Amino acid sequence: MLKWLAKRRLAKQKALLERQHRKLLEEARDLQRSGDIQAFATKTAEAEDCAQRLDSLVATKHDGQQPS
Repeated sequence: MLKWLAKRRLAKQKALLERQHRKLLEEARDLQRSGDIQAFATKTAEAEDCAQRLDSLVATKHDGQQPS
């Protein structure tokens, strides 16, 4: 009965993680351009962690759906 609510929540979480990932990558790019390679590596690792969380969210979303 509340499937639409669960789908909406997952869509919001996905959008939030996508925005966060994009922001982290932009910050990493700016750090690299300014020459701070150590901070660039840290920010890139944070972006990779965010990407992994996004992938796991998408995987659980697809696992929960019934075949059509």
